[in-house]
Amino acid sequence: MERQSTYTATATIDERGVLTGWSDGARRLLGYDSSAVVGRPATALLAAGRAAVRQALTGRDRWHGTVVLRHHDGRLLELGVLAHRRTSRGGGGDWLVVSAVTARPAPPRGEPLEEWTFLQSPFPLAIFDADLRLVRANRRMEHALTLPESAMRGLRLAHILPGPASEETERTMRGALETGRPQEARAVLGAELGRRTVLTPLKDADGRVRAVCVSPQQPTPQATARQVAPDEYGSRVGVAADRARAAQELGEVTVPRLADVMVVDLLDPPPDGEEPAGPPKDPVVLRRAALRAVPDGEGSLGTGVGEAVVCPADSPAGRCLAAGRPLLYDTADPGISVWARLGPCAAWLRAAGARSLLVVPLLVEDRTLGVALFGRHRRREPFGPEDLRLAEEFTAKAAAGIQDARGYAEEARTRPGGHALARQRGLLPHGLPERAALEIATRYLPAATGAGVGGDWFDVIPLSGARVALVVGDVVGHGIRASATMGRLRTAVRTLADVDLPADELLAHLDDLVLRLAANEGSADPAAETAGGIGTTCLYAVYDPVARHCTVARAGHPPPAVVTPDGAVRFLDVPPGPPLGLGGLPFEAVEAALPEGSLLALYTDGLFEARRHDIDEALDRLFSALGAPAGSLDAVCDRVLAELLTHRPDDDVALLLARTRALRPDRVASWELENEAAVVSLARRLVDEQLAVWSLEEAGFTTELLVSELVTNAIRYGRPPVRLRLIHQDTTLTCEVYDASGTTPHMRRARIFDEGGRGLLLVAQLAERWGTRHDRVGKTVWAEQSLAAL
Repeated sequence: MERQSTYTATATIDERGVLTGWSDGARRLLGYDSSAVVGRPATALLAAGRAAVRQALTGRDRWHGTVVLRHHDGRLLELGVLAHRRTSRGGGGDWLVVSAVTARPAPPRGEPLEEWTFLQSPFPLAIFDADLRLVRANRRMEHALTLPESAMRGLRLAHILPGPASEETERTMRGALETGRPQEARAVLGAELGRRTVLTPLKDADGRVRAVCVSPQQPTPQATARQVAPDEYGSRVGVAADRARAAQELGEVTVPRLADVMVVDLLDPPPDGEEPAGPPKDPVVLRRAALRAVPDGEGSLGTGVGEAVVCPADSPAGRCLAAGRPLLYDTADPGISVWARLGPCAAWLRAAGARSLLVVPLLVEDRTLGVALFGRHRRREPFGPEDLRLAEEFTAKAAAGIQDARGYAEEARTRPGGHALARQRGLLPHGLPERAALEIATRYLPAATGAGVGGDWFDVIPLSGARVALVVGDVVGHGIRASATMGRLRTAVRTLADVDLPADELLAHLDDLVLRLAANEGSADPAAETAGGIGTTCLYAVYDPVARHCTVARAGHPPPAVVTPDGAVRFLDVPPGPPLGLGGLPFEAVEAALPEGSLLALYTDGLFEARRHDIDEALDRLFSALGAPAGSLDAVCDRVLAELLTHRPDDDVALLLARTRALRPDRVASWELENEAAVVSLARRLVDEQLAVWSLEEAGFTTELLVSELVTNAIRYGRPPVRLRLIHQDTTLTCEVYDASGTTPHMRRARIFDEGGRGLLLVAQLAERWGTRHDRVGKTVWAEQSLAAL
């Protein structure tokens, strides 16, 4: 009877959200026959939280959580589910959704000491019952599978990790249960679970087999270090396209295999390319290129990646650079104990609780690139001679990789293809505009393949009303054609943005442009598969610091990630839209409220394609890198690239980070005006009073003239309601007048005896910038003047 009380409910859902499979367990759980639900939308079974579930699944390959489902008899059931996205060889995919249903009591816990041993074991451990359903998982197993025990309990391994490896391991588990003897499975269950798994039958006092313990085996750190030094590390290091990635690879190989925490601090390359002579200066100024610690030792480890590190000449790093050889310390040694307790550049050492310190210079021929520092706190034994030898081998390879990355950058500028790369970089923005609405940081890494330059781009475009547009795009292909298409599209986006088109309409116009370009280029070169940019993806976002919201539309581009001030990371739920150049398909814009201090991350898909692990792990790493505290946005950029780029990227990578700011309410003034000519003098008086509050009396004369002309035009040619708004930023003052008419005002040439027709000409002469933006209903005419000269 006990076996009958436990079962698994499974369902499959296609990419459209339609149910395609319904197991007998699902029928038992919810009371619906297969014929009643297959072919219907899966959301029809959800009693609540439909939008939340859709958002949780967006961009992910696995999700677990609690959902509220409606039973056939009307009852509401709150169930824990685990969902896996499966991809077929043909490129299609569906979702496998599983839920364990059990009436068994919670598995018994042992004596405290036994329980501590199980939970705190450094090896992954899981216990499956005689039905091969999980009943226990320790913390290390939870970490390796990135799933809590509660999400896995009652499920078979094939439902936790769908795939041939799990099915083979289950067959071996059955063998262990039937024979009562330990078995070994050679299937690789995951990157962090080793290459062999020991399956141990668990017996009761009478010798009957009741369960099986699954324990993936991993080699000891010392053995792994010896194995990896000549082979794996040699194949991985030296392929990074930037110094940060090459340095980060050193941490990936040595932590936790050799050390529990590691940092790499590099000297900035001299601007003239010549290495400085003589000993390093006091203090030594380096830049943190990598920082890595064992999983439960990560956290606030002081200076972040990309930030400056200032070390005295008598610090371990300074001594190592001066001596040019490795140095070994105990943090309790009198010579460095004060530095270890109080030194600002030793914050990572204190945070990690390291007691043994190994410092190794990064040397290439006669050049010193920086220093690598390794710390141990978990193992009782301090670093020894063998560890020092291994560390020297590792750092020598890392130094070669860092030097190669420098050479790669120089080669990209000087090789024949480097001229194309230089032209491509010339099409990207260099000095991004300083805007009160956003703090901006960007990174661009070209592909490391021989296919030539790519077509990734980003842009930051100032708009009226203190708003800012953010753009990221990716043209299909590489070479001069892709780079030229990228330049055309970037120019087109800027032109359309100047017209202040809504995000979805802007992408529709861009789609039309790509079709026209494709028609022109296709007639000249019929073999060009991506002529004119067909297949280009693009994301266009507009942030308004007054309303504190962001409007986003995308054309086949990955969704933006958002980090709210409380540290929560999520993707914005933006309909994907078709890639550009398909024609006739609509785009949809969504609006999201963003609290002040939110972080918006826009990127191209090369960021994930460079990851040699599954997309689920890559997304977790992206969320972790974005959500962790950092001293600057540049540090966040560097950390994202270090986490996600395992090798020189095969595709271009563009990354744009923007932290939102908000205009205080006292910096914005607005009034609704009567639709009559006499109100113009009232508008001038209201403006004068507000400028006095802002201490901008010197701008009064110009602003009065602008307001008079704009309000007069709105009353004479527009329709009510009429609204006037002033926006005061640090260096600009913007005057806006809204009316309900959709007619766009134009300057015209007034004849000598005309009484009117000179208003907009006057506005154009007085304002630094002016224009019109259309809303869904009505329009806003705005004029912006600079306060720098006041």
